[in-house]
Amino acid sequence: MAREKPEVAAAEAEATPERSYREQLDFLNPIAQPLASRKLTRKLYKCIRKAAKHKQIRRGVKEVQKFINKGEKGITVLAGDTLPIDVYCHIPIMCEDRSLPYAYVPSKSDLGAAAGSKRPTCVIMIKPHEEYQETYDECLEEVSALPLPL
Repeated sequence: MAREKPEVAAAEAEATPERSYREQLDFLNPIAQPLASRKLTRKLYKCIRKAAKHKQIRRGVKEVQKFINKGEKGITVLAGDTLPIDVYCHIPIMCEDRSLPYAYVPSKSDLGAAAGSKRPTCVIMIKPHEEYQETYDECLEEVSALPLPL
């Protein structure tokens, strides 16, 4: 009995392997620009976790699109490994039209996990809030400094 448990845990770990940042870059879409660096990706995940605790995130293409159209401000984070691209290729254009900062991160499953969901998600908008304002401002500054694609 005691020997079966570690084997079961090892089998589950093999079923869902953790990929490093470098390995995740192999699965990126051609439109995934500007891509957040490894350090910025970690900061964004941290900010998303804090925002999720305070219910200050918008998750999913339809919801994010709706609130961008309504004029809500925030940082838009897109997953770079979403296929087909047609699902969310209009979101960066909407962000640019409304001067909202946006960045791509390599993994939609990590993006969903950071939001406290078991399901992967391809786009999240982080809204500002006084509880995590310092982290949000750091992320906003770095995402705004990323070069936009031509």
